[in-house]
Order: sequence, then C-alpha cells, then structure tokens
Amino acid sequence: MPISIAIVEDDARLRETMVRMIERQKELQFVASFPDAESALKELPNLEPNVILMDINLPGMNGMECVRQLKPKMPKTQVLMLTVYEDTDSVFGALSAGASGYLLKRAHPQELLEAIEELSQGGSPMSGHIARKVVQSFHKDKQPKDATAALSAREEQVLRCLASGYQYKEIAEELGIGTETVRTYIRRIYEKLHARSAAEAVAKYLQN
Repeated sequence: MPISIAIVEDDARLRETMVRMIERQKELQFVASFPDAESALKELPNLEPNVILMDINLPGMNGMECVRQLKPKMPKTQVLMLTVYEDTDSVFGALSAGASGYLLKRAHPQELLEAIEELSQGGSPMSGHIARKVVQSFHKDKQPKDATAALSAREEQVLRCLASGYQYKEIAEELGIGTETVRTYIRRIYEKLHARSAAEAVAKYLQN
C-alpha cells in the first residue's frame, strides 16, 4: 500500500514541485496540499495521511503550532518539518510540538524521499549534528540519570548508531542484522526509555 502524503507549504512553486515529485513515485500517494495552517487544520483530520510535510514559517499560524494542534487529532500521522532554519530553537520547537523528523529545504529530493520512507517506518529522519543540537536544548525531565541502564548491550549499540545519525539500513549493515530486527530493537528502546520518537530516545541517551 502506498504511503499517503499531504503538504502544508505557502510557497506555491515549492509546493507544486513536491507534488510532482511525489506523484512520480509508485510507493507514494499524494493526498492534498495546503498554503496555510488554518486550512490544513480543517481538512487534514478527515484525510488522515500517513505523512505530512510541514513548513515551519507559514503565514498566520506557524507550522509548529499547526503540528501541536494536529497531533492529538491524528496521533498515527507522522510529520516531517521542512524548513530553511537550522537553529536549535526551531529544531527543538518542532520536535516538542510533535514532529517526528526535521529536514532542511535545501536537501536533495532523494534525501526527502528517503526521509519519507524512514518516517513511515517509525524512524526520525534528522542528521546527526542536528540531533545533538536538540539534545543541548532538552530540559532535564524526571528520567533517572541511568535511564539507559535497562537497555541490553545490543539495544545500546542500536541507540548509539541512531545518535550518530545512521538510518535503519545503515544500522543493520553496521551491526550485521536485518532491518526488521533493527525496528524491533528500536520499539523496545522506545518502551524502555518512555520515548515517542527516535529523536527523544537519542536525547535521553545523550543526556546520560
């Protein structure tokens, strides 16, 4: 079954470029596009796409607030933020709002396609150096200092790879295991660290 995609982007030219790119991919299905957060909030809960590509700097309500309001209504939908901003506050704000990944607009189209695939599989596409920026801004929560103590040696290896920015296929190759096995380990890591995404799991790992 193809991955259904919706786009929220105010730049009409970029929006159409992304629509054409998605429509050329057999494994993807374009659902709808919106020029602003307000119209997206009205329509997206009824459409329930698998993935939303969300701009941060939208006219009116910004993308972070749009995600914050959408996630309670669409908990299974994954959001990938697309933006020109690379500063820590923007990255952290987007992930805190409920986004599962963060990609710069200057990224190559193939990188965007790979990010969509990774996101749909439960990953959190984001470069390693951005992940480390996020960690610096995460506030200390009630998670104990030895949060990773409950992890097995293999689970910690997988998490260490995630923290280095590896994608699922790269982790599988690095550790000599199957991609599905990687996903199983990551699900266990989420449960043990009480994390909702790879970015949050990495943050808790690097805080210890």
